[in-house]
Amino acid sequence: MNNRISFRLWGRYAMFTDPVTRIGGEKCSYHLPTYEAIKGVLKSIYWKPTLIWHVDKVRIVKPLRTQTKGTKPLNWNGGNSLAIYTFLHEVEYQVEAHFEWNLHRPELANDRIDGKHYSIAQRMLEKGGRQDIFLGTRDCQGYVEPCEFGSDAGFYDGIDELAFGLMFHSFGYPDETGSSSLESLFWQATLKQGILQFPRPEDCSVRRVVRPMSVKAFGVDDNLQTVDQTEAELL
Repeated sequence: MNNRISFRLWGRYAMFTDPVTRIGGEKCSYHLPTYEAIKGVLKSIYWKPTLIWHVDKVRIVKPLRTQTKGTKPLNWNGGNSLAIYTFLHEVEYQVEAHFEWNLHRPELANDRIDGKHYSIAQRMLEKGGRQDIFLGTRDCQGYVEPCEFGSDAGFYDGIDELAFGLMFHSFGYPDETGSSSLESLFWQATLKQGILQFPRPEDCSVRRVVRPMSVKAFGVDDNLQTVDQTEAELL
């Protein structure tokens, strides 16, 4: 099955945070990208509910730097407030990921054509993504291009291990887990030889239920474009 891609991801600023801290006020980025943020980049490159993207590993190419900036975020009640945000500055990563079929959507079984999904994903990657790429938040524009994972030198290649403690990993959505609730997943992040090896979402031992959630229904006969239709549109 052709389902694996690798790419370079970079940008001037990045903001990777625990969603709990993003309600309002001042924000400070994690030093490492979260699984959910990289999965969002993959969905911006190419996504269909037929498949689920899995982030295998991320290589930190440039040194970890932060920059503090004054911002004017919107208030819930209207207008703007003043806040200090701490961003990651001048980031660059190499990402290796693959997609698997979403077995919790049996109604989309006829759309599981790996060669066509893979071909479109590669084509969209070469074009820089099907949608805009963001590094954790819409304030941080990102860019992607194909690359060979492990190519060129990375700043942390010679460091055996750096531990970053408990970090937000991702959300567990009902249509991907088969449950009836939205879950928040956490893990102990460790950088080894400059590479962040992510566990699969189901292997995260620290989980919190956020709220009940139902699955949005899709059907290839009414409200979903099939991979064949997408391929024809892109020709």
